[in-house]
Amino acid sequence: MGKPTGFIEWERVHADKRDKADRLGDWREFALPLAPDEAKRQAGRCMDCGVPFCHQGCPLGNLIPDFNEAVYRGRWREAYDLLSRTNGFPEMTGRLCPAPCEAACVLAIDRDPVTIEQMEKEIIERAFKEGWVQARPPARRTGKTVGVVGSGPAGLAAAAQLNAAGHTVTVYERDARAGGLLRYGIPDFKLEKSVVDRRLALMEAEGITFVTGVDVGGALSYRELRAKHDALVLALGARRPRELEVPGRELSGVVQAMEYLEHQNRLVSGHGQKDSRLDAAGRHVVVLGGGDTGSDCLGTALRQGAASVRQVELLPAPPAVRAEGNPWPRWPVIFRTSTSQEEGGERRFALMTKRLTGSDGRLQTLHAVEIEFQPEPGALPRLIERPGTDVTFETDLLVLAMGFTGPEVGNLSEELGVKLSPRGTVQVDARFATSADGVFCAGDASRGASLIVWALSDGREAAKACDAYLSGGRSALPTRGADCAF
Repeated sequence: MGKPTGFIEWERVHADKRDKADRLGDWREFALPLAPDEAKRQAGRCMDCGVPFCHQGCPLGNLIPDFNEAVYRGRWREAYDLLSRTNGFPEMTGRLCPAPCEAACVLAIDRDPVTIEQMEKEIIERAFKEGWVQARPPARRTGKTVGVVGSGPAGLAAAAQLNAAGHTVTVYERDARAGGLLRYGIPDFKLEKSVVDRRLALMEAEGITFVTGVDVGGALSYRELRAKHDALVLALGARRPRELEVPGRELSGVVQAMEYLEHQNRLVSGHGQKDSRLDAAGRHVVVLGGGDTGSDCLGTALRQGAASVRQVELLPAPPAVRAEGNPWPRWPVIFRTSTSQEEGGERRFALMTKRLTGSDGRLQTLHAVEIEFQPEPGALPRLIERPGTDVTFETDLLVLAMGFTGPEVGNLSEELGVKLSPRGTVQVDARFATSADGVFCAGDASRGASLIVWALSDGREAAKACDAYLSGGRSALPTRGADCAF
């Protein structure tokens, strides 16, 4: 381990953030890098546990104690080599992952965990700065071709691994630019798009082809695409939003979160036209949904110059510390405040929207009621409205950020015979294979809406299974964590 007493001597230190007043005036990333000496201390807090539960917490199985040791010893190149064995996109996870590895850190039993997510970002940014990150085309090509549908995290991870195995990979994206959720769903204040472009340029240099502006399942049918390639990997994401089914939903001023976020991302990149429906400037905004997407919408509305912003959550506020039934190393269901929530706005919990009202077809008021959840033996808690707790919010822009119900599959089943699960996701086996021969699926399309780190992990594992299919046997691609060969 780096320093046996490091976790005792040094407290967890978060990276500095830009001043709130400054960052609300632009769309640049809010986080600042750690000073090199502080990065060394934070890495030195890692205890190199006999059983590193952080491995269990990380879906990628990142070699966390190993790269922390390297950073503490000043061996940054070694740290990069170790990190890149299991994670092809640490600049993404280092910015966007909620860090289940940190929740599983042994230090988290009774104190602050190691700053694992921040360390990933420090390592990869140092690697880019020093020129260590170079395109590595495969030494040979197999003659097999793979089509990857979707260029979000799962699609990019699968494409990178399949290309490394020597297959010729083409990624199909219906939007004008590649990146999927990374480009269009994540605000620039969390992930500047130059970071995405930097990685995509490397992937192209390694031989991956990106075909954009192609709607697979529309102008290009799934059947045609399958005939064109030796195998397919579906990485469609889970873009089908959960709807708000209340009177007044049809009023103008009610929009879905992804439509709202995508519009602003296109404007920031200089490749979109301003739509007044999706501009919060001077308006009273309510965001329904307390998760990451809702938080992103809140930060976006504040930067657009909203007159007021409220984030409303159906569930009650979580406890400040782990509940008795939520022990380590499980993910801690506790009260959290995102950087967007630090910047302003009001948060309300345990409120259920009952109806929307307005005038001349435009939304003006959201009507809600306080609720509570009553335990039911052997069943889910029952939602109960509290009498006399009706509330109203002046609202002329309502953003629905209530989660996603599954992928937009279109005519996938009809054209390829791919089976869907009862909840509408693509059905796969333990090796990410669908019911259609040579067709695999990874990420949110099969898992349901989840974390970026799970999308990357699924993409890598689906690529391994796809490679085995194409090779007619065993894949040479690495599996997760310590078994990684690259």
